[in-house]
Amino acid sequence: MTPYFECGKYRFPMKVANTTSTKTVFKPLVMGILNVTPDSFSDGGKFQSLDHAITHAEQMIEDGVDIIDIGGESSRPGAMPLPLDEELKRVIPLIYALRDCGKPISIDTYKPEVMREAIIAGADLINDIRGFASPEARAVVADSDVGLCVMHMQKSPEVMQHQPDYQNVTQEVLAFLRERCDQLIAAGVEKKRLSIDPGFGFGKTLEHNIELLQNIGLMQEELGLPLLAGISRKTMIGSITGKPVERRMAGSLAAALAAMAQGARILRVHDVAETVDAIKVWRAVNTNKNVCE
Repeated sequence: MTPYFECGKYRFPMKVANTTSTKTVFKPLVMGILNVTPDSFSDGGKFQSLDHAITHAEQMIEDGVDIIDIGGESSRPGAMPLPLDEELKRVIPLIYALRDCGKPISIDTYKPEVMREAIIAGADLINDIRGFASPEARAVVADSDVGLCVMHMQKSPEVMQHQPDYQNVTQEVLAFLRERCDQLIAAGVEKKRLSIDPGFGFGKTLEHNIELLQNIGLMQEELGLPLLAGISRKTMIGSITGKPVERRMAGSLAAALAAMAQGARILRVHDVAETVDAIKVWRAVNTNKNVCE
């Protein structure tokens, strides 16, 4: 595991020191989701206006968020691509507004043009659902100091949930992530700027998602990189609990703690305050010394 994850002007420790007298459970980073979209699966339309989005970001900061992840284009199953100009119009003013908020700003995009403008606006992290597939995307991020999240997705959002198929989902996702990270390093990206995301719900069945969740520790160890787990309110939570998206908080908190127990270093969530509290309780119970800072 890389000792630090570097995102622009921010640097996060990724290892925890254990002593003979104290067992310390790693405190994962909480990435709060800020969608400025009319059609995201969970909170589409809630924070479309700039004022509402800023207010929500301020509330997440008060609640203890570590990273704010801005998304302007829905990637829910069946979502159609958004025109470039519309995505820029949604996200760039918000990045400028939040660039000095004291927390890293992440942009959830796969378009090189949006990446470039977001970096200029002050983004600290680029979160790409297509895993920096294009040489153009790799070139844009290589010539910067932003952190990167490399995600796996089978097919595209329009069709990704049409009969996902793997021979061995963990090994195939691992191979994909390794290849993309190697490409980024070859393009000039330092390893300490990289994180990985197995892409829960992006071209996976419930069984695939559960297997990946159980193998978070393996994937982190194999690649030596911090893993981001984005499970909040997703279909897999609904499939397990039978609850609609607006009633999936409890299931999402359980999934976040399961990911944390497997070693996930970043938790991408909708419910920041509740996740922060759940992490505090988990660490208090599972650490010999009560360290809830």
